[in-house]
Amino acid sequence: MPARPLLLLFLCLASSLLPVRAARSESELRLAYPDAFGAVPASTYDTNRHRVGAAHVVIEKLDDRQVRIFAEGGFDGGPRQVSTALFAPSPDGRTLQPVLQESRSFYPNRSLRSTMSVDHRARTGTCGRSTPDGMKHERIELPASDRVANVALTLLLEPLAKGDEPSESFQLFLCEGGARLIDFEARVERRDTGPHGPGSLVEVRYRPDLGPVPSFVAAQLVPQLSYWFDPTAPTPWLGHRIPLYSEGPEVMVVREGIPTRWLTDEN
Repeated sequence: MPARPLLLLFLCLASSLLPVRAARSESELRLAYPDAFGAVPASTYDTNRHRVGAAHVVIEKLDDRQVRIFAEGGFDGGPRQVSTALFAPSPDGRTLQPVLQESRSFYPNRSLRSTMSVDHRARTGTCGRSTPDGMKHERIELPASDRVANVALTLLLEPLAKGDEPSESFQLFLCEGGARLIDFEARVERRDTGPHGPGSLVEVRYRPDLGPVPSFVAAQLVPQLSYWFDPTAPTPWLGHRIPLYSEGPEVMVVREGIPTRWLTDEN
C-alpha cells in the first residue's frame, strides 16, 4: 500500500484515541499582527522544483483592526486551491485570533472538488466533497482548547523563525477519511546564513503529535511539511511545502525572486 493511504489510515485510527473535551466559544490561538500588508506574488512548484503555476498571498488590514489572508496556488490548467482566513483582535487587543478559516480545491476543469470551513465562533468544522449526486457535507463540533491553524500557519510559525519560541503546538482540521482534528507540533529544522545574510533563512517543519510511539511511526509516513522564513524581512514568509489539498499532490509555493534551491538546500 502506498505511504499516503497508510498515513491516512494511521491518522484515522490514532485520532479515534484522542480524548474528547468540553466545547468553548473561540480559538485559543494568539497571533502577532503582521509587520507588513499587501500582495506577495509567488509561484507553485512540483517536488522536482519545476514551476507548474502561478500563486500569490495577500494580507489585508480591515476595519476594526481585523486582518484577512487570501492565498491561491496550484497548477496552471490543473488542480488549484484557494484559502482565506479572517482574524479579529483578541480580548486584550494586542494579538489576533482566528474567526473563520476556509479553503476550496478545484479540479483541472475548474469545477469544485472539495471545501473546508472552520468557524471558530460557531464552534464547527465542515467538510464538503463533490460527488455525482452533488456536494456532500460532514460537520463536527470543535472541542475545547481549539487551536486549529489550517490557514493561519504563516502567522503562527513566524515567532519560531524569529527565535521567540522553541516550538509551537496546534491542530489541523482534516477531511479525507472523515472530518477530524489532529494535533501537530512545529520546530525549527535549520537556520543558516544562506544567500541573504547571517541568520536570514529559517526552515520550520511540523508533523503530527500523537505521542512518542505514534508520532515516530507518523514521521516515517508523513510528507515533509515545511515553512521557510526570512525573519529580517518586513514580510518574513518565503515559501512552504504542503499537499495542495488533502490527498493531493505535494507542492512548494515560493515567493517570487526566491530560487527554490535556497529553500531545499540543494544545488
